[in-house]
Amino acid sequence: MELKNKVALVTGGGTGIGKATSLALSRLGAAVIVNYSRSLEDAEETVRQIREEGGRAVALQADVSRDEEVRVMVEKAVQLFGTVDMLINNASVTRHIPMHDLETATEDVWDELFGVNVKGMFFCARAVAPLMRRNRQGAIVNLGSIAGQTGLGSSLPYAVSKAAVHGLTKSLARALAPDIRVNCVVPGAVETRWWAGKEEQMRKLAPNLLLQRISTADDIAQMICAALAQEAMTGQIITVDSGQTL
Repeated sequence: MELKNKVALVTGGGTGIGKATSLALSRLGAAVIVNYSRSLEDAEETVRQIREEGGRAVALQADVSRDEEVRVMVEKAVQLFGTVDMLINNASVTRHIPMHDLETATEDVWDELFGVNVKGMFFCARAVAPLMRRNRQGAIVNLGSIAGQTGLGSSLPYAVSKAAVHGLTKSLARALAPDIRVNCVVPGAVETRWWAGKEEQMRKLAPNLLLQRISTADDIAQMICAALAQEAMTGQIITVDSGQTL
């Protein structure tokens, strides 16, 4: 798919990987809808940077775990840009809970993480699918995590939610073919604000990776753009982790 002049919706697009992806897509000529839930200032700053570089972008609020908000967001996107050609399901949340602490993994925690990380991705895909089918072309990239492959992560519910994202990717790829491609980019450790307060831990991890470097948000954004463009690929789980899981 040629990304120039296409319309991309990036959930959680104002910070971290989402921001890097929004900027990368704009530099490739796409119009970008920067979704945010609570980070209005970050989303507006990302939009400002895109416009400053001569790109087209707008910030739209929606809590992706709420289907009605997602549908309203997509309606606004159509009013502004006419369609949505690409969806980057990046919005995710976590709770930091020791893996052995099962009691702290309460029902509320499970509901919150699955609401955003899994149901939210489904709601967004469902909302844009009719537009992509009408255009007979579309691409979706979900953001997974190596936590979903290894079972380790910031919490047990988070790891399980990301494993579910990997499964959702394959199921959506089947459900939406042949017009819409669905793939999943799976980062390992990435240098984002999720490491805030744990910078020393990050520095200790880097020398133990095969490539001896922590991935950057730009690294992940480049792979997302490549997956969006590749027309002969769907249902794939693509790991970008500097060799962390080998």
